[in-house]
Amino acid sequence: MNTPQVPRSIRRLAGRAIADFDMIRAGDRILVGLSGGKDSLTLLWLLHDLARRAPVRFDVGAVTIDPEIEGFDPARLQDYLATHRIPYFFVSEPIAELAERHMGKDSFCAFCSRMKRGLIYRTAREHGYNVIALGQHLDDLAESFLMSAFHGGQLRTMKAHYRIDAGDLRVIRPLVYARERQTRDFATAAELPVIPDSCPACFSKPTQREYMKALLAREEAQHPRLFRNLRTALDPLMRDGGGLGPDDGP
Repeated sequence: MNTPQVPRSIRRLAGRAIADFDMIRAGDRILVGLSGGKDSLTLLWLLHDLARRAPVRFDVGAVTIDPEIEGFDPARLQDYLATHRIPYFFVSEPIAELAERHMGKDSFCAFCSRMKRGLIYRTAREHGYNVIALGQHLDDLAESFLMSAFHGGQLRTMKAHYRIDAGDLRVIRPLVYARERQTRDFATAAELPVIPDSCPACFSKPTQREYMKALLAREEAQHPRLFRNLRTALDPLMRDGGGLGPDDGP
């Protein structure tokens, strides 16, 4: 099986983000949070390729958290990763069942996100990884910013790079300058094994995020430089000391 080649356009944007936010350091062992969606698969191949090309030496592995939710079956990722000889960890946890007993006042999505994050951190510690890589892109950050401003009265978005509260792990988002359409086009062209609706419980009904996505699409149609301007505006919020931190979700 041929190794997918990430387009130069994505590699260039990711390289700039990695440099701007000092994401990758010599000797890092990076664990990609692999949901099976187009973004996390793109990120995995981006880092896999970069690990072979970059002058800085670092290792890359991946982890998938299976929440045991009906309609979501990430098991086929195991054969795919094994074929490419990428270190891979598959963790299955009955999150939906646990939510019924322990969710409290949280939304299911918030509870699921916190559970997945904890399991990713545990997997990283058990296998000697010191960096978690997540696949959110510029569209995700823009949507989070609008949701926070509209519904929380705060100017916040996801951080590009931060150290978790416990201090032993760093979290990076190398795709923060890339657009969703770029990961979608790559996933289609490379025939990546994308798992549709990687969270059926969230995708089963319209969400605030989907509303913000549609709003941004309408505005971009009228203002083509919209996301370029948003990237500049969001820069201070993406940095350590601004934006969301350990609780912004995997």
